[in-house]
Amino acid sequence: MKNTGRLAVLGSINADHIINLVQFPRPGETVIGKQYQVAFGGKGANQAVAAGRSGADVAFIACVGHDDTGESILKQLADDGIDVTPVAIVDGESTGVALIFVNGEGENSIGIYAGANAALSPERVKQHHQVIAGADALLIQLESPLDSVLTAARIARQNKTQVILNPAPATELSDELLALVDMITPNETEAQILTGVVVKNDDDAAKAAGILHAKGIDRVLITLGRRGVWLSERGCGQHIPGFDVAAVDTIGAGDTFNGALMTALLEQQTMTGSVRFAHAAAAIAVTRHGAQPSVPWREEIERFLQDQG
Repeated sequence: MKNTGRLAVLGSINADHIINLVQFPRPGETVIGKQYQVAFGGKGANQAVAAGRSGADVAFIACVGHDDTGESILKQLADDGIDVTPVAIVDGESTGVALIFVNGEGENSIGIYAGANAALSPERVKQHHQVIAGADALLIQLESPLDSVLTAARIARQNKTQVILNPAPATELSDELLALVDMITPNETEAQILTGVVVKNDDDAAKAAGILHAKGIDRVLITLGRRGVWLSERGCGQHIPGFDVAAVDTIGAGDTFNGALMTALLEQQTMTGSVRFAHAAAAIAVTRHGAQPSVPWREEIERFLQDQG
């Protein structure tokens, strides 16, 4: 295991209820599922797990309900090498839930009930000031209350902790929050919402990245699905292709990418090397079902990269 910096992740925890279908139901239509499973998810938890399994030193700031699901998830997170001391157990609220349809092409459609995730208030975030201040990097997403995300980013900036934002689920964000971000990792849809640019090719990605740079963000990684990533550092851009694998389920692929990316960066790997490492982790994940069940361990990522030459 290589020396790694400390990562703080702030985000959501969900129990994912997943049904595999041939095609998504249209309004008013009932479709018979082929497979059903319950798996642990939530963008924050997925990214923390991906970082933990790939070798990072991770502390996770989050909330679960006072229920059996929350208890099981906390045990699993601890088994994945994550410091769950900052995870609050919220009385009178259930652990967050995601209802997920997966179609025959491996695409997904998701509905979420926030549950205890909504209790991750700015006040709770401030209680973990030292966790953020003592970290080398803070990784955040948007399944937590936006005021809390902003509070965490402010604490990080004040303490010279790098701020990495995965702006998902897609939503409009204030220039105040974006100005606190050192690195952002939107997909094409999220990039369009943040910049107004429809990303269909590398030129579009470069244009969108330029708008995000102008808002104060040094590093922009626009994820392009199976096409890879457009990486732009202070306006200097390049396309880094992904790996071609047979996808069965894309749930959690972006989260796996983000978590593994942070591991590599905190190990002082190069930016392009870190993206390649993250691509490998995500490529493995899409060949498996579920969010956290699909996240690979370090040895699997290294073996995959060796096999790719």
